[in-house]
Amino acid sequence: MTAKLNYQWHLRELMAARGMFSTTDLRPLLAERGINLSASQVFRLVTERPERLSMKTLMALLDILGCRMEELIEPVRATGQQRKTASGETAATADTSEPGVGSFRPKPARIL
Repeated sequence: MTAKLNYQWHLRELMAARGMFSTTDLRPLLAERGINLSASQVFRLVTERPERLSMKTLMALLDILGCRMEELIEPVRATGQQRKTASGETAATADTSEPGVGSFRPKPARIL
């Protein structure tokens, strides 16, 4: 059985560590790199975990934040738990995640 993988999205934390506390701080920086997103798209990118992301957008974020991909996107093992429903059937609960999966363990943060 292969491990099911998931990920944690750390954009908001990385932005805060660099003094960017508003989603509007990110939009002009993306535009400078040719990534033109609406205000609502940038808001969702920062506040939600994206399911799809273009490589150009990813590279722009890494450049803006001065970080590595594993700092922004942390691979984790997806673990599902079972619970009983009101009718007595078994159903999966929300996934919890465990940091570091095999060779995808995060590397130590680099010192700036």
